[in-house]
Amino acid sequence: MKDDKIIIYCDGACSGNQFDHNKGGWGAVLKYKDKVKEICGGERNTTSQRMELTACIKALEQIKGKDIDIEIYSDSAYLINCMQKKWYERWRKNGWKNYKKEPVENKDLWISLLDLIIKYNVNFNKVSGHSGIELNELADRLAKKGISKLNDS
Repeated sequence: MKDDKIIIYCDGACSGNQFDHNKGGWGAVLKYKDKVKEICGGERNTTSQRMELTACIKALEQIKGKDIDIEIYSDSAYLINCMQKKWYERWRKNGWKNYKKEPVENKDLWISLLDLIIKYNVNFNKVSGHSGIELNELADRLAKKGISKLNDS
């Protein structure tokens, strides 16, 4: 049935984003019909933006089938604006340089994400963070859980 979609909410977080020795976490919720899957993880010495992208990548890596539509929801303007406004097309054309002629940050993750989305019919949607959207709030908690896993190790 074509109305069946995979819904993904993804979020990233970074504790001490401004410091060299910080901890970041990513979290994602995948929902298909009545099944829900939660994933999370963390990295040291990272940024919030890297964690936002990682959450989306890790969620897409979970998907087995290719013939299903995917709706991705994120409160990251960085992620959503790039995908909706197709900034990546200009970056590629300009040798992965931004409008200031500087190297695009997180190029490695953008390439990974773009390699994944060509396999699917993906739609990116912006949501407001911390606005009570249940699955977005869950993704946020999972991202924080990813950071706490680093504290345990």
